[in-house]
Amino acid sequence: MKALFASLLLLATPAFAQVVAIRAGTVIDPAHGSSAKDQIILVAGGKITAIGAGVAIPAGAEIIDLSHETVAPGLIDAHTHMTLTEIAGDAPFESFYLNQSTTLRGLRGLHNAGQVLQAGFTTLRDVGNSAEWAMSDVRRAIDLGWFEGPTIIDSGKIIAPFGGQSRDIPPRQGPFWQFEYMDADGPAEIRKAVRTNIYYGAGVIKLVADNNPYHYSIEEFRAAVDEAHRAGIPVAVHVYAGDALDNAIEAGVDSIEHGFDLSDAQLKRMKDKGIFLVGTDFPRAHLDIVGTSGGILPEPAVLAPKIIDRLSRAHRIGVRMAFGSDTVIDMPGRTRADLMFDYLAVWRAAGVPPADILRAMTSNAAELLRVNKVRGNVAVGLAADLVAMPASPLIDIENLRKIDFVMKNGKVVRRPLVH
Repeated sequence: MKALFASLLLLATPAFAQVVAIRAGTVIDPAHGSSAKDQIILVAGGKITAIGAGVAIPAGAEIIDLSHETVAPGLIDAHTHMTLTEIAGDAPFESFYLNQSTTLRGLRGLHNAGQVLQAGFTTLRDVGNSAEWAMSDVRRAIDLGWFEGPTIIDSGKIIAPFGGQSRDIPPRQGPFWQFEYMDADGPAEIRKAVRTNIYYGAGVIKLVADNNPYHYSIEEFRAAVDEAHRAGIPVAVHVYAGDALDNAIEAGVDSIEHGFDLSDAQLKRMKDKGIFLVGTDFPRAHLDIVGTSGGILPEPAVLAPKIIDRLSRAHRIGVRMAFGSDTVIDMPGRTRADLMFDYLAVWRAAGVPPADILRAMTSNAAELLRVNKVRGNVAVGLAADLVAMPASPLIDIENLRKIDFVMKNGKVVRRPLVH
C-alpha cells in the first residue's frame, strides 16, 4: 500500500517537476525516536514522495549522495525574535527599539532568518518585538521567493496589559511602547487586539501576562483563546509564575513561554491539558550579557540554575515541550544560529536525552505550530524540509552544529563541501 501511495504521488507530480533522489546513510524519525539505514528519499514538487530501502530511482532523477550522512527533518525554533538585538550591559529594555525604524528591523530579521536557514532551521515561530509588523513583511518576502529563508509563523504585535513590557515610564513620554505592543485591557479590547493581529497576517497570538504588578484574568485569557482558536490560530503566553500562570493554564492557552518558576503542580496541569512548554532555556553566558534585561529577568546567577531545574522537572513529569531559544543578543564572530545551538547544552545539563531534544526541535514543535500535517518529520506527503550531518544527533545532540546539507521545500539551499 505504501508503494502504491508513493507511485500515485509521483504520477500526480507535474511533468515539469524535477525528481530528486537522496541516498541517505541513516534517516531519523524523531516522532518515534527511531532511525533506518540505507534509505532512498524521493522528492518532487517540494514534497517527499517516497522513502524506503527498496525505492526505485526514476530515470533522469537528480541524485544527491548523502550515503555517509544522517538525515533528519529541518529544525524548528518555536520562540524567536529575528528582528531584535538587545543592548548588552543590562540596558533598559526599551533601548533596543527607540532609535530603530521598522525598515531596519525588518532587514535585520531577513538577515538573521537567512543565517538560521543555512544552519538547518527551516521553520521559525517569531513571537513579536518586530516594530510595526516587520516580521510579517519578512515572511511575505520569503514566501514570494524574493529571498531564501525559513517558513515563518509570526505573531504581529505582542498583546499586553497597559504598558507592554515597560515599567515606570513618566506620563510626559507618552506610550512609545506601542511601537512594539498593543495595550489591551478587558475581554473586549483583547478580542479586538487579536483580530487586529490576525488581520495583518499573524499565525500565532502572543500575550504578555505578568510584566507588571497587574496581570490578565482567566476571563481575559479566555477571550484571547476563544477569538484565536475560532480563527484556527494558537495562543502563546509570556509568563513566569504565580496567579497569572494559573490563569493562563486554566484558560487553555496553547503554550507557556518561559515559565521559569513553574511548580510541579502547574506542570502537571499543563500535561493534563496538553499545553506545551516553550522554556527558552537561556545559557548562563547569554544571561551574563543581557543581565536582567532592564529589570525584566532575575539576576543571571539566580535564573540559570532555576532554568535547568524547571526543564528537568518538566521532562520528568512528561510535559510536552517545544524548543524555543529566545536568542536576542549578538556575539562577535558568531551567527544567530550559533547562539541558538548554545541552548542544547542547557537541555543536556537538565538530563534530557538527545532523542527527546530532537523531538522538541522537530515533530513536537510542528504540532504546536499547527504545521505537523505539512512539515516536521521525514514522511511521505510532507514538505521536503531536510537536514543532514556526518554524525547522528541521537548519539550526541551537539552534532546538529555540524549540519552541512539543508533542503527547504525540496530546494537545496546548502550542500556538503565534500562527500
